[in-house]
Amino acid sequence: MAIASVKLTTPVTSLNRVGTALGNRLKRLGIICVRDLLYHFPFRYEDFSHVVRIADLVEGVSVTIKAKIEIIVARRSPRKRTLLTEAMVSDGTGQLRIVWFGQPYIATVLQTGDEIYFSGKVTRDMLGLQLVSPSYEKVKTGSATAHTARIVPLYPLTEGITHKQVRFLMSQVIDAAQEIHDWIPLKIVQQAHLQPLSKALRAIHFPENQEQITIGTARLKFDELFILQLRAEMIRQELAREHAPKIKFVAEPIKKFVARLPFDLTHDQKTAAWEIFQDMEREEPMNRLLEGDVGSGKTVVAAMAAYQAVQAGYQVAIMAPTEILARQHFETIGALLSRYNSTVDVLLGSLSAKEKTLANARLATGKTAVVIGTHALLTSTVQFKNLGLVIVDEQHRFGVQQRHVLREKSGMSRVPHFLSMTATPIPRSFALTLFGDLDISIIQQMPAGRLPIKTRLVAPHHRTKAYEFIREEITKGRQVFVICPLIDDQGADNKKQITNNNEMKTVLKEYEHLSKEIFPDVCVGFLHGKIKSKEKDEIMQEFLAGKIDILVATSVVEVGVNIPNASVMMIEGAERFGLAQLHQFRGRVGRSVHQSYCFLFTDSDSQKSNERLALFEKTIDGFTLAEYDLNTRGPGEVYGTSQSGLMHLRLATMRDVGIIKLARELARGVDFNQYPMLREKVKEWENTVHLE
Repeated sequence: MAIASVKLTTPVTSLNRVGTALGNRLKRLGIICVRDLLYHFPFRYEDFSHVVRIADLVEGVSVTIKAKIEIIVARRSPRKRTLLTEAMVSDGTGQLRIVWFGQPYIATVLQTGDEIYFSGKVTRDMLGLQLVSPSYEKVKTGSATAHTARIVPLYPLTEGITHKQVRFLMSQVIDAAQEIHDWIPLKIVQQAHLQPLSKALRAIHFPENQEQITIGTARLKFDELFILQLRAEMIRQELAREHAPKIKFVAEPIKKFVARLPFDLTHDQKTAAWEIFQDMEREEPMNRLLEGDVGSGKTVVAAMAAYQAVQAGYQVAIMAPTEILARQHFETIGALLSRYNSTVDVLLGSLSAKEKTLANARLATGKTAVVIGTHALLTSTVQFKNLGLVIVDEQHRFGVQQRHVLREKSGMSRVPHFLSMTATPIPRSFALTLFGDLDISIIQQMPAGRLPIKTRLVAPHHRTKAYEFIREEITKGRQVFVICPLIDDQGADNKKQITNNNEMKTVLKEYEHLSKEIFPDVCVGFLHGKIKSKEKDEIMQEFLAGKIDILVATSVVEVGVNIPNASVMMIEGAERFGLAQLHQFRGRVGRSVHQSYCFLFTDSDSQKSNERLALFEKTIDGFTLAEYDLNTRGPGEVYGTSQSGLMHLRLATMRDVGIIKLARELARGVDFNQYPMLREKVKEWENTVHLE
């Protein structure tokens, strides 16, 4: 029963039957106050709303019956000595046996003569039809049920909490939903044909029919997607008020640049480059995401944009998340641009103070046309003479505040154009949701002549053959990645994982195994996320230089590592990774003329896991894999919760195409001065979400 004094800010520990232990368990679910509880949404429903007569029961169907207890007793089974609670119930049309395992207290809670609703799935044993461990609720005149004889919500749980407990707590607080202010203006609510927020919350926790669930869920999904689109619109509007240098497209130098490339550009590369050139001609700052699968040729498109800016007399800054990736760009882009007498420099945190001072001086005077570095480029000592273009690799979010920093450093009163690049395949509908403030160019074609990586799901009994093959590749001078899901098997969480799979590979154990037992005569190294950044870079430099033959690593090598000589990617515990992540691992090899291979190992006998890995084995298109993963695993598991807004997509999915489109349309052109509540809501949301 709802309690009148409950407010949104009331701690859940103040509710009936919530002691210290339950309060701590709720906290693990992120539930501290009543508002948190109301926003703890069901993940599924059981429809027990249709009350069936015992005489009409059918095996295999989930039902509710209303019956009186004739007898109930707790005992031990004679064979397995299991605690059983058994009841015989009747409703005037027949009798039914009900069984609970390991719950002897039920025989004291329910008494002979009680009229009870029982909800569960009808099964059959040698004695006939029965209900096993059904939900139960005493029939009370004039009182609605919470666990039976209705559509019953099932909630995300943690150890020590039951669905019944969550529903009981929800029944105490549901009236507090009336307090929640509907933050979306009435005009927009009506345009979108949405239900009021408080009504939607009641509908998803205590639905009377499926239609209420559908309508209530649609409102809450819209809220999640609308706030993402509002944030994108705020950035768009702020950028529209800014001015960027107009970098005029001049065809002749670009034609010569393309003609001197040792390969032909694909249609997708040409299209992406043209979209970028058009953006740079405008006074409004370019804000574009360049998506391209591993090896699709994003770097050369970025180099073309940089060359165009330099030809127009502007400086270019290229930022990478790690020093090793910055050095790789320095080698590739630097080689492309230096032939045109463009001075390309590198600025890294690891440089000496003297080297940094000299690099900063060259930037400030304009001697350096293109600088490539990490976020060291944002430090206070860095100043540009006339920065016209910023290219950021593998960091989709580049906030307004960072743009202001660069404007102050640019040597001009204008904001530079901005181009972001990612090798993570993100389906367009999803990218528009996550990065609604960015225009998107996608390079999906692969350059001609590129050898496809041969992928094999290796049976456990063929592991020795795989090792023999790897030895042959090393003998040829090639190098090998070995990916493991864990660093080591220490710690409570990892021990649970190891227990679930005795063959689970860990970096440190696999390093010991390979270096001492399988390949004692070759150089084996290891790499994981707990190693300091400087040491990581040193290890990768050794691997790049060919000093390490086999590198055992965690997903730390997922993005941005370019080792042309590596020809084998071996992935242990492959079922533990999403397809998009496996594709990123696979993309670490196949970066030169050598035929490359990806071997998947799994001890899982799950049909679903093996279907996923079989799809990966025969599919080389990263966008196809990402789409499949999004539909089957959800965005949080595919791209990680660190991506902007993902952790707050509790109900919405990328299958909600209609709601995504509606949210984007209604966010466009919103007047934040007319609706200051929307601006406040976005800022409140930003404070609770990790943004890159």
